Amino acid sequence: MKISIITAVYNRATTLTNSIDSVQSQSYGNTEHVLVDGASSDGSVELIQERLRSQDLFVSERDKGIYDALNKGLKMATGDVIGLVHSDDYLADSHVLRDVAHALSQPGVDGVYGDLQYVSKDDTSKVIRHWESGEYHISKLKRGWMPPHPTLFLKREVIEQWGGYDTNLRIAADYDAMLRYLQKGKIQLAYIPRVLVKMRVGGESNQSLKKIIQKSREDIVALRNNGVGGFGTLVFKNLSKVKQFF
Repeated sequence: MKISIITAVYNRATTLTNSIDSVQSQSYGNTEHVLVDGASSDGSVELIQERLRSQDLFVSERDKGIYDALNKGLKMATGDVIGLVHSDDYLADSHVLRDVAHALSQPGVDGVYGDLQYVSKDDTSKVIRHWESGEYHISKLKRGWMPPHPTLFLKREVIEQWGGYDTNLRIAADYDAMLRYLQKGKIQLAYIPRVLVKMRVGGESNQSLKKIIQKSREDIVALRNNGVGGFGTLVFKNLSKVKQFF
């Protein structure tokens, strides 16, 4: 079982080494790292070229945003399983992909997910939020539940059947895609009850009040497009995050 890890990059030379190291240090060997750069000018391209392994894939060209870049990565990837490691994030330890492969080898499992930690941008040993996902059931979607997107690993046939990211959504295309896979695709997920990914705080969707409002609007679009719910579901989704800070 080959696992493809996709990383979209744009001017992230200060954090990218950590992301690449976390992929290359995995105890599970059958992997490829697909790095899609948006024509960076800060040294990210040179850093990638220095670290690229023979099995890895790399392109650097202008794109139309992160979801466009991720869609390029999905087309480039050759693995049986596809996951993401964003350029500000990293796999929590060297056995993450081993455990992912084991879970996906079980009969009837289409994807796996785990827990996520948000860490300080300047001190990654400092945990800001801890997202304990819990077991999945489709009924939870209407109550605002979702798996942490960076911890989600899917068999490639799921994406081939149900598509990638809707680039009309600038912030919530990941939420829309997950709802499409779970609600429309009825895929079966397995839960790995431990932290799989660590994410530096300061994501695109939380940088300003304007971005937060835009994300909320796009979340509503995603919910309605996939027949999951509306404003009430969005309220539950946001309230469920409060406990992550304690």
